Amino acid sequence: MVLQLLGVFLSTLSQEPDPAALRSWQAAVAASSQDQPPDSSKKPQAGQQPTGSPSQVDPRDSFRNEQQPAPRAGNQSLDPQFANYFQIPNTPVILKFNAKPRVDMTYDNHNSGNEDRFVTAQIPTSTDPDQGGPNRFNINAKGSQLSIDLRAPSVDGAPRFYFQNDFFGPGPGEFPLRIRQLYGQIYNIIVGMTFSVFEDPDAWPDTVDYEGPNSTIFARRPLARFLLPLNEEWQLNFGIEQPESEIDTSIDPDAAGVNRSPEIGMNVRWERKETGHLQLAVMGRQLGVRGPIVGSQKALGWGANLAVVVQTFGKDSLQLQGTYGEGIFRYINDDFVNNDAAFDSGGHLEPIPCVAGMIGYTHHWSEEWRSTATYGYVHLRNQASQGPTAYHITHYASVNLVWQIKKRLSLGVEGLYGSKEDNAENRGNVVRVQFGLLYSLLE
Repeated sequence: MVLQLLGVFLSTLSQEPDPAALRSWQAAVAASSQDQPPDSSKKPQAGQQPTGSPSQVDPRDSFRNEQQPAPRAGNQSLDPQFANYFQIPNTPVILKFNAKPRVDMTYDNHNSGNEDRFVTAQIPTSTDPDQGGPNRFNINAKGSQLSIDLRAPSVDGAPRFYFQNDFFGPGPGEFPLRIRQLYGQIYNIIVGMTFSVFEDPDAWPDTVDYEGPNSTIFARRPLARFLLPLNEEWQLNFGIEQPESEIDTSIDPDAAGVNRSPEIGMNVRWERKETGHLQLAVMGRQLGVRGPIVGSQKALGWGANLAVVVQTFGKDSLQLQGTYGEGIFRYINDDFVNNDAAFDSGGHLEPIPCVAGMIGYTHHWSEEWRSTATYGYVHLRNQASQGPTAYHITHYASVNLVWQIKKRLSLGVEGLYGSKEDNAENRGNVVRVQFGLLYSLLE
């Protein structure tokens, strides 16, 4: 099936575009540009709910919905009918406020390193005194979310403002606020904090675990992005993003990472309704460090990511991701330690090579019942300066059963396995059973 999708994808490179379809798409893009305002005859009348442009991407049921917040070319919508939005009186603006309270109950066979989320990077290995111990039980509601989506689809440029938060912030207390999304979009220009162009939010597997697989690309950044539709199925995305040099400074504890330039990336996407999509992304970085022993140094970091989603049978889908790069670990979901770059045997700053892969499959047993199996793998080729406990290899595996009741109430049970191997080949593993309950005020 993946080969079939790749064949369809590649075949479009050699096909002449359908003139009628291309003219239709160009007209839609032009309608959102400054040069040609939208047709006033299509603007909603008083009391009439506006409609939007449908996305080529199929929405997937998911415990952790990363698709809804994602910016899209032409401000396309997964739901062009804008269900559950209401119009602000005397304005062209529609608004949707949603609350998603959730609770997660976890049972670990021993210390996992993180009771709230399943983070393979934090699993204690055999030389860690915290490894093992008795079983652990925990309940948390930090994954609860609030979101606000403001749109004006009948206004020039189809402006949108999106806000979303959860409660995994660094502050004290049970519910420290964390901003997940806060951005505005107009004329295909996005500014604020949202997904990096290196990430594909449509390719996340459906896990009950709030953290998700170790190997997926997960990066929300302060940034400026530009989306360029080429036709109905193709688009380019460009981004200038916040830098962060995460350097392993074990040999110079007083050293610190230095940000010398923005991180610049782009992706090319192909989307086809009821078939799937592909996204190929690249990212370039300049990593810097300054310290009393290592002095001032810099190194080039880069990475490439291929994300694929295939609609297989009915509502079933296959999700794939593959990543390779040097100095790109900051973009990997397991990034809880400084592993972008370290020093070789000569004391020179070198980016750390990284390879990561993920596969997930979602099967719908019925309209209300579904299951997803997921596997993730990450491997870093450590530098000479890194100590014996440095992150080296992790594995993540999960399988679940989710009962979704009328799209507003979801109950899921999931079994998870994670393992970690450090630079000295010390190992640790954890088994977790998790029960999650999620309520969405609106669909």
